[in-house]
Amino acid sequence: MERWKGKVAVVTGASSGIGAAISEQLVNLGMKVVGVARRKETIVAQAEKLKGRSGELYAVKVDICKEEDILNAFSWITENVGPIHILINNAGATYITDLVNGDTSIWKSIFDTNVIGLCIASREAIKIMRANNIHGHIVNIGSIVGPYLYHYPKANVYPASKRALIALSETLRQELNAIGSKIKVSVR
Repeated sequence: MERWKGKVAVVTGASSGIGAAISEQLVNLGMKVVGVARRKETIVAQAEKLKGRSGELYAVKVDICKEEDILNAFSWITENVGPIHILINNAGATYITDLVNGDTSIWKSIFDTNVIGLCIASREAIKIMRANNIHGHIVNIGSIVGPYLYHYPKANVYPASKRALIALSETLRQELNAIGSKIKVSVR
């Protein structure tokens, strides 16, 4: 991980849970980490706790379902922190409903967060990486219900969104290989 010291990482959904833990570990490794989430104040509080560590945590308010938020954030990151080397697509949503009587707005929200927002963030990170000749890495955070279907009551479209993430990751990896890019794509 020494090669990433001082480099810029973006973590979506960084205000809690896995995203907050990933952000902390990357800061400990000496990276400039930009945590993006709707709850910016939570990331700001975490950044205060991490002061004095090897790296630094920046907070940017982003609703991953809004393309304009993503575009503005990636522009701000490039101008104020530096070009992106790592993107951790961690933002995710699941809500309780079902497929038999489900709520369409909930289904759309899950796909907007787990699939469309991930695609937009990946596209923008790749533009920045390619413009700066960076052999970066995109890591998409999946779920056990992506590759395996378990009985998960009221899961509705969530497993489908996480299975889509797996397919999108492989498709992106193949597209990048086809153009000779050294950017890596992983699913965890």
